[in-house]
Amino acid sequence: MQFQTILAFLLCFVPALAAGQRWTEKQAADWYQRQPWLVGANYIPASAIHQLEMWQAETFDPKRIDLELGWAESLGMNTMRVFLHDLLWQEDASEFRQPMDTFLTIAQKHGIRPMFVGFDSCWDPMPVLGTQRVPRPGVHNSGWVQSPGAKVLQDLSQYSRLEAYTKGVIGAFARDSRVLAWDLWNEPDNLNSGSYGPLEPKDEVQLVEHLLPMVYVWARSEEPTQPSTRGVWNGDWSFLEQLSPAGKIQIEQSDVITFHSYSSGEKFEERVKMLQGYGRPVLCTEYLARGVASTFQGTMPIALKYRFAVINWGLVAGKTQTYLPWDSWAKPYVDREPAVWFHEVFRADGAPYLIEETEFIRRMAAEGRKRWPL
Repeated sequence: MQFQTILAFLLCFVPALAAGQRWTEKQAADWYQRQPWLVGANYIPASAIHQLEMWQAETFDPKRIDLELGWAESLGMNTMRVFLHDLLWQEDASEFRQPMDTFLTIAQKHGIRPMFVGFDSCWDPMPVLGTQRVPRPGVHNSGWVQSPGAKVLQDLSQYSRLEAYTKGVIGAFARDSRVLAWDLWNEPDNLNSGSYGPLEPKDEVQLVEHLLPMVYVWARSEEPTQPSTRGVWNGDWSFLEQLSPAGKIQIEQSDVITFHSYSSGEKFEERVKMLQGYGRPVLCTEYLARGVASTFQGTMPIALKYRFAVINWGLVAGKTQTYLPWDSWAKPYVDREPAVWFHEVFRADGAPYLIEETEFIRRMAAEGRKRWPL
């Protein structure tokens, strides 16, 4: 499908864009004041290679989820960032709500309110339903899939389905107190140059930039009581003029500001200060890459100082293999272990990767509860 044709189609939605209004700064601040200090992880059970395998009926594993969220609770974590997928809605819209409800019930049992991610531009652009491939030996996130996939992104006839998915999922839980927030699209302008770059559409960035505002409108049409957001992840965020077109949309349209930072504590604090000027609560929805100096010890004290939420990448080592570093795509770790784990907190049996690290998380979470009791 030619980009010009898609652009003409999207321009039909311009009048609707004005209908989806961002929360005021006061609404966002009031919402945030009702929250504890938010500490959590990006979550997928060790038994799943990606979001499809997590949620499909044949591989949905509530017992494993219950076990692992219990480990998170033991650290004082109170939120998880959890990815969904549009193909699950296409397969059976009514059935997809049930595992989500089950997950929310398990999370509530452990004092955890998740943030759900609707779309994702990272990793494999060719997702398929059904039995999923096994992990590629020694490679970080070797099976994770995009939502929507490249073919759907280029096919305007599929956009009505994406709209139904967004509205259907958010509408089903729009007033559910068990849900923390809606992260509408993960790293929308990520081109995956180090992994699947050659498979990406040549006009992917333009397609995403024109679809992003529509997703906000679809989400807000359901009038959720939870905020909608999308996290900025690259570039200089000090001024809107310096942001990419996608970054500008994310900052301008998000009810609360979210961001990713895989950098040292000093760099993390610089990024925090960049975002303070936008006048809305700030949540870090991805950090922790030990091999490049992004650590709990370097990040959490700064987040506590500014009362920023912190959600690290990875809870339990499993089929995603994200304890391996990003460079494993070039040099798979098939004959050696990494010098340090990149992501993750627990081994598959629940043992901490580093006991001093889990104890530090517990102390920080406890300090957060002390400073901001509910």
